Amino acid sequence: MHNQNQSMTIVPAQAVRGDLTVPGDKSISHRSIMLGSIAKGTTTISNFLRGEDNFSTMQAFRAMGVPIEDDGQTITVTGVGLHGLKEPGDLLDCGNSGTTIRLMTGLLSGQSFFSVLTGDQYLRKRPMKRISEPLRQMGACIAGRGGGTLAPLAITGTQLSGISYSSPIASAQVKSALMLAGLYAEGETSVTEPTLSRDHSERMFRYFGADISTIGTTVTVHGGQELTGGEIAVPGDISSAAFFVVAALIVPNSELLIRNVGVNPTRTGVLDILQAMGGDISLLNQRECSGEPVADLLVRSSRLKGIEIGGDLVPRAIDEFPVISVAAAVAEGTTVIRDARELRVKETDRIAAMATNLRTIGAGLIEETEDGMVIKGIEKLHGGTISSCGDHRIAMSLSVAALAARSAITVDDISCVATSFPGFYDLLAQVTDR
Repeated sequence: MHNQNQSMTIVPAQAVRGDLTVPGDKSISHRSIMLGSIAKGTTTISNFLRGEDNFSTMQAFRAMGVPIEDDGQTITVTGVGLHGLKEPGDLLDCGNSGTTIRLMTGLLSGQSFFSVLTGDQYLRKRPMKRISEPLRQMGACIAGRGGGTLAPLAITGTQLSGISYSSPIASAQVKSALMLAGLYAEGETSVTEPTLSRDHSERMFRYFGADISTIGTTVTVHGGQELTGGEIAVPGDISSAAFFVVAALIVPNSELLIRNVGVNPTRTGVLDILQAMGGDISLLNQRECSGEPVADLLVRSSRLKGIEIGGDLVPRAIDEFPVISVAAAVAEGTTVIRDARELRVKETDRIAAMATNLRTIGAGLIEETEDGMVIKGIEKLHGGTISSCGDHRIAMSLSVAALAARSAITVDDISCVATSFPGFYDLLAQVTDR
């Protein structure tokens, strides 16, 4: 593998073998900083994901007066309590992180000060109405481009009132933003989703001692509760593990053990999908860590078959669709993905980007639909040069595709990979036999 102008050429592999751990979970890392900052006492975080997105969250809380130390092993957050944040002296830059901007909009709406959240060129295109609208129903004062539908967002903190909100989409970011705002609101705040999105916020609120109730797809938070800091061991990120799971499934003669992966049921849709396609994936040594279920994944190469994917499974695998589409491209038969319109408003339009790139490297028939795609599998992809579109998950997915292709694939612009998985290419080199 060589790196020129942040492009990377990946050559086919003979096998994917070995034993590895993936970096800490991105969602849990974000939330540990946020809740640790507004809790009483100290929060220590091990296996924190040191990616750009999580550093955006860390820098924002430092800018509001929260002492956060990082000795390279452990992050130590000295909580300032529910009302201890200070007005930032400048814009809070969320970089490429949708989680940072959306959750912080909820958190900052209930403060007693003014703040402005912005981000990079990609984040400034992403939809913010999904949070500004319900937060305004709680009394939040949010201004922004397009009437508060696009960043930068300017927030004048106010006294919030609890609401019962029925979200049109299953989105952990919407749910979490309202839960954080709910801590600062009078009365109760309830969020109901059409299907359950990832529940890391609910688990961490409870771990920090908050009294929240969940019934079906509704979560309720009582305002004014103090949180108490503690020790958090962040499990490995299943979204990062997914690239290696697919690599081991599609490259012949492979066997890979991925240790200490978070297997929260709201996030294991990718495993269910790949197992339904015929993937040989075993969960070993299942345990619980800081309120989150963890396991080791043993993966062996498999003959995959096309399947239909839709409904409740989609929010449980939303971030893994780029790499799932790679598995589908080399599976026997046809895979149909539907109910995944949300993919069009991620870091890029992931449906269009994956369809275009897979065609470039010789995939079978690929048809884009409004809310998904139809992928006819082919025995082997051929090589070529593709564009990441500045999206970390697209860059990594196509890098995995290269391992099972006929010839090398060059991925343009891999700098985006650092947002979620800085050591990805080193780890890939470690487990591939060439």
